Amino acid sequence: MLTNWNIRFWEYEFFSPEWLWLLCIVPILLILLYFLERNRKGEFKYSRSSTDQKSLSSSWIHWIRQLSILLFGIIASLLIFAMAKPFHWSQYDDFDIEYKNGIDIVIAMDVSGSMLAQDFKPNRLEAAKKVAKEFVDGRKGDRIGLVAYAGEAYTACPPTLDYHILKKQIDAINGDQIEGGTAIGIGLGTAVTRLRSDSLKSKVIILLTDGMDGGSEISPLMAAKLAKAKNIRVYTIGLGSDGVALAPVQTPFGIQYTPQQSEVGEVELMQIADVTNGKYFRATDEKSLKSIYDEIEKLEKRKMEDQHFKSEPPSFPQAFLNWAFLLALLTWSGNYIIFKHNE
Repeated sequence: MLTNWNIRFWEYEFFSPEWLWLLCIVPILLILLYFLERNRKGEFKYSRSSTDQKSLSSSWIHWIRQLSILLFGIIASLLIFAMAKPFHWSQYDDFDIEYKNGIDIVIAMDVSGSMLAQDFKPNRLEAAKKVAKEFVDGRKGDRIGLVAYAGEAYTACPPTLDYHILKKQIDAINGDQIEGGTAIGIGLGTAVTRLRSDSLKSKVIILLTDGMDGGSEISPLMAAKLAKAKNIRVYTIGLGSDGVALAPVQTPFGIQYTPQQSEVGEVELMQIADVTNGKYFRATDEKSLKSIYDEIEKLEKRKMEDQHFKSEPPSFPQAFLNWAFLLALLTWSGNYIIFKHNE
């Protein structure tokens, strides 16, 4: 249950919304009270000494009286909201959530040496890992797997609902232990094999690379046709800023970072997406990469969230009543301290 001081009425639903029509009367009531107050004569007797009275201007007293009228209107509105029996689904824990139709997703991530280029902070690979983990956090009920590839590919994590393990594997992947290069066809082919025949109806691969296919026994287009045969949609992401970027190069003196031209195989990536009825994206910085994952998430909203409520949620008028009581107490205290009504 949320705190009993939330009176953001637009966040509530109401069991008896017909009471809300009384809110139309509140402005009329305020106008009547205003004219009655303006024409009132000597109904208040000042409770302090004449010296204290002279120290206060009449305009100050006037505004106190206007504030009292406004507070009366607010109190009346709060009581009306309370009578309408407000309730909030988020305050109610007595329900079950089922995800009827999840998605099987495999993220195929390039971990070749060029992914260490520093046009993303701290580099392309770490930025890609960060955004991929944020994407995982946004999914529920989907089995998500991870394939890492460079000159060869391996399955870092098969499709799973254990997102904690998956994110640990995302953190751990790199190209240190596999052959160098960029074998996009092998990376995509490995991802296709991870989506088994018993996978859910909706199957997706997110293929990310910053380079061009270096050639292998399976071409990117061949892997795309294999994905299509298994009804797998492939979203391709070309990673890298336009122009040059500092990238690692092996030299006789060790690895040196030198300016390198970004070369993304956009034509191949577009073909893969087109064959599988997916979509190609280009990410030139971390912000654009995150927006791409956000768009993919919107495109793949296949799951149906079904809420089963075990009983009708109770109304929560306490917040409105609490504020009404507090404001009434403040109004009465203010009038008692400053003014004293004639009996």
